[in-house]
Amino acid sequence: MSRHTPHWLMGIALLILSAVAVVFLSLPEASIPEFQTVKAEWIPSEAYLLDRNGEVIHEQRVDFSARRKPWVPLNSFSPALLKAIVAAEDRRFYDHRGVDWQAMAAAAWGTLGGHKRGASTITMQLAALLDQRLAMQGGGRSIRQKLGQITAARSLERRWNKGEILEAYLNRVRFRGELEGVPATALGLFGKEASGLDEAESALLAAILPSPNAGAARIARRACAIAKAAAFPVDCGDLERRAEMALTHANRPPPSTALAPHLARRLLKKRSEKVRTTLSAPVQRRAIEALEQQLQDLKARNVRDGAALVVDNRSGEVLAYVGSAGPSSRARQVDGVRARRQAGSTLKPFLYALALEKRYLTAASILDDSPLNLETRTGLYVPQNYDRNFKGRVSVRTALAASLNIPAIRTLILVGLEPFHERLWNLGYKGLTQDGEYYGYSLALGSAEVSLWEQVNAFRALANGGLLSPLRWLASDEPGDARTLIDPRAAYIVGSILSDRSSRALSFGLDNPLTTRYWTAVKTGTSKNMRDNWCIGYSERYTVGVWVGNFEGDAMHDVSGISGAAPAWLEIMNGLHADLPSQPPSPPEGVVGRRIRYADALEPERQEWFVAGTETAEVAVPDAPTPRIETPADGMIVALDPDIPARNQKLVFRARPARIGTSFVLDEKPAGDAGNPVKWPPEPGNHVLKLKDSHGRIVDTVKFQVRGMR
Repeated sequence: MSRHTPHWLMGIALLILSAVAVVFLSLPEASIPEFQTVKAEWIPSEAYLLDRNGEVIHEQRVDFSARRKPWVPLNSFSPALLKAIVAAEDRRFYDHRGVDWQAMAAAAWGTLGGHKRGASTITMQLAALLDQRLAMQGGGRSIRQKLGQITAARSLERRWNKGEILEAYLNRVRFRGELEGVPATALGLFGKEASGLDEAESALLAAILPSPNAGAARIARRACAIAKAAAFPVDCGDLERRAEMALTHANRPPPSTALAPHLARRLLKKRSEKVRTTLSAPVQRRAIEALEQQLQDLKARNVRDGAALVVDNRSGEVLAYVGSAGPSSRARQVDGVRARRQAGSTLKPFLYALALEKRYLTAASILDDSPLNLETRTGLYVPQNYDRNFKGRVSVRTALAASLNIPAIRTLILVGLEPFHERLWNLGYKGLTQDGEYYGYSLALGSAEVSLWEQVNAFRALANGGLLSPLRWLASDEPGDARTLIDPRAAYIVGSILSDRSSRALSFGLDNPLTTRYWTAVKTGTSKNMRDNWCIGYSERYTVGVWVGNFEGDAMHDVSGISGAAPAWLEIMNGLHADLPSQPPSPPEGVVGRRIRYADALEPERQEWFVAGTETAEVAVPDAPTPRIETPADGMIVALDPDIPARNQKLVFRARPARIGTSFVLDEKPAGDAGNPVKWPPEPGNHVLKLKDSHGRIVDTVKFQVRGMR
């Protein structure tokens, strides 16, 4: 009322309100639930993923009808917020018993004078929130609803204390759009928990309540008045700026905890549910940090995405599941743990394990790393090593540890495409849906598409002596059935090779991220055109897999397994073994150790492991066959086709077996390196083609004739 209002009119208004109050006193008591019941029935719009110890590692929204956060106790709200809300909504909250009769009298008189104003107390507003029959319909509440609201407020005050009333109000009051409760609104408007709101933010939040959809300027003016009433030392100009910023980004509160979004999407379906996983929050955080740091370092090399998986060897429990990481990612929704990408060299350990198992090879056997040309149904397949160099004759240990491609192809020829394909399928590589012939010899070099999930569990089988069982990510999951898929003896020898720092040095040097201060066995891989980069390895206790690349498939720039995924793998593994030793496994029954030497000192003398019955003390290096000219054949006559332009006609010179350092000589002139096929534009006439070895000796000669066009 105005200060010029006659006292007799004020008296009449108070007399009328007193009469109304007497009527209310005679109304029956409203049905009000207990405070604990209201609190227990509050269901947030999120579901929660928990780690193995019950810590929340991810909040996932599953209800999109409203945004609600978990119930917050009164002592967890900002004191400034409590002061602002009471100042704005109910100045005599702590003095009345549910109804502020003085405020109602002023509101009634204002209505008579054409100035509508509210008089609902916090308790009355809460009563309407608890009973939908008292909620506003259309333009306002009916007289009957208002009477019911007052009755319910008085009942609330008798059964609840002031702290409970204020706590329930702050958790349930509705704000802009879908936001319900101060906890959700504080995150939605300011990106803060309710406990962290400052005085300006508290005033703005309180100013929104009467007109949730008002513009920033109007809310700022009201916030300024609230700040003055609450004696907040804030600048009103700053309030307008902050109101504009907050309302522009409203209704998008980020999850308070977001460590495992991809796994959360798989597992969380119902509001307020809590799903306990086998993950470890500290391990998950370290894996994310390691990947993000490495991807930041690789940003200049066009690398945007990464994924990581950490599992316990014995139980198969997943300890970290990072489906996507990287500040520059353009496809964060892709789950890099489950997405299939080309395997690169990461399948080689299973190929050599099969060869050892079948006793086709031992770790000491000699393989030839020299140029190799293979006829396939799609044409000539000419595999190369990663560094485009050939090492000549090497042992199986060196070939696998240094990840040489040509020896792997030769091993696949020994083992057979279908047996290797079957082995990979049984190990869980279910993306290999075609037969072995479809993938061809490139299967040894990882042309097939695999997932990080499949990779880590297959390497875990090596860590467990060839025993394969399913991975587990729910705390309630029972261990799956285990079966032996790799001969334990072969698994042990392959693990010994993958842990061999000196044998790895041929390709990677001695100082690289694969070298740990504790025992580990590890393999890297890079797919064609540098689209995918892997590092998978295991210690005595854990298996860790890391992939980096681009989800869209564009190539990285000069990134290998050592420079790409390996540094993140090392960081994760170092964290796991900060205080935990890792010892090499003991050789299983049927594995024997022997001191070996190579007859021509091809490799240094060393201790080697063998499947019992295949051991030897001395490895004789077989003489390499003398290279011969395979094409053109001696005496061959080549007729040029008059219908084809001469520049498009080529005659191929090919030597077999191809050798490093050999070369062709045509008509006493150098014609190219014979390590690879040479395409020569044919010239009419009689020609002599010679093959020189690495010492300059002529080892083969053919004569052929080219007849010109007619």
